Amino acid sequence: MFSHLPQLNSIRVFDSAARLKSFKEAALELNVTPTAVSHQIRALEERLGTLLFERKTRHILLTQDGEKLAQVAHQSLAQISAVLEEISDQKTRLCVSTTSSFASHWLVPNLERFYQSHPDIEVVIKTEDALEDLTKDRRIDLAIRYGEFDPQDKAATKLVTEEFGMYATEAYIQAFPDFRKAQLIETKWKNARLKPMTWQRVFELEDEVSSKLMICSYDQEQHTIQAALAGQGIAFVSNLLIQTPLQQAWLKRHPQGSSLEGLSYYILINDLSTPSKKVTAFRHWLTAEFSTRR
Repeated sequence: MFSHLPQLNSIRVFDSAARLKSFKEAALELNVTPTAVSHQIRALEERLGTLLFERKTRHILLTQDGEKLAQVAHQSLAQISAVLEEISDQKTRLCVSTTSSFASHWLVPNLERFYQSHPDIEVVIKTEDALEDLTKDRRIDLAIRYGEFDPQDKAATKLVTEEFGMYATEAYIQAFPDFRKAQLIETKWKNARLKPMTWQRVFELEDEVSSKLMICSYDQEQHTIQAALAGQGIAFVSNLLIQTPLQQAWLKRHPQGSSLEGLSYYILINDLSTPSKKVTAFRHWLTAEFSTRR
């Protein structure tokens, strides 16, 4: 029935090259040489009697036949991988891509609750500031993104929209009951496309002049939070990322503090593949965790 099919390894090589649009990148992903990738692709094309790639001077492009095969190959390999993980007696690995701040301050502290329901799944967390292309990096099963949520994106599921507020240690709040005279701490995003969540916006809303204030800025939210925990000032941060400091009474909300609606966290799954059981389980857990916070 399947005697006309090429070897599975050649399909794996083709899938990698098609996703990455590069024989060299495919070779790095598969831990082989670019020459080996090129030979595998050439052999597959000869077997099928059609060209799958157009070879340009510095890059490759899928042909019309290559595009047809690429989508089916990726879906099929994903399904095979999911079934093999399901029937294996080893733990299933789930790779989650997210920001370092969300991983440190929310995901890791709450992950034990997921393990209690799914002890057979091992969650591997990958933190990157740059956005991962899920269609290219097959190692990533699910991404938790941060920014403006697009309700028209069918591949995305909204988790929660955060709220930014003013937080400091109790001792610091007692020392500076008027937060305008305090050291103010904020985060300035590396990604200029994100809506800024800074003290400037707070005082614009309150019609104050922020140039007269003492403001210290970091480019990572976790640094802003750590500075507040060290008693260095009042941090303007997401309520979502300081749950543990609030629960432990390490930080308190400033009684004079106002708040602003922040950005959203949302799940993004590769829409080229049917979600596996592990991805579905993790997505359901996340949405349940945030169902009361929206």
